[in-house]
Amino acid sequence: MNTAETNTTGRSIWAIVAGFLVVVVLSIGTDLVLHATHVYTGPQLNHNQSALATAYRTLFAIVGSYITARLAPHKPMKHALIGAAVGTVIATGGAIATWNKDLGPHWYPVALVLTAFPTAWIGAKVRLAQLG
Repeated sequence: MNTAETNTTGRSIWAIVAGFLVVVVLSIGTDLVLHATHVYTGPQLNHNQSALATAYRTLFAIVGSYITARLAPHKPMKHALIGAAVGTVIATGGAIATWNKDLGPHWYPVALVLTAFPTAWIGAKVRLAQLG
């Protein structure tokens, strides 16, 4: 691999990691604020709290995918969808690991798995619209 290819590969990896980090930081930060303000009152979320979490995590996933597409050295949609694939694997693992832990409704982790690709597509489409 030559230096230009290595640099492009590094930028591609960074774009995906950066988008993922944005989603993680925003999600955990929001979770902490909602716990501190007693919107979330314990480890188990009810249906309304899970709906709230789904809403902001969906928004954050769109933002993260936009950032991935924005930082991608080329093919922004491809980069965002690779991020979605990584997110799907992580969300699926989380759903399996927590399924019988009584942390909330079972639809919530399923929703996280099912929204990974649509949110990535939306985030990348916003970036592509900016590019014309």
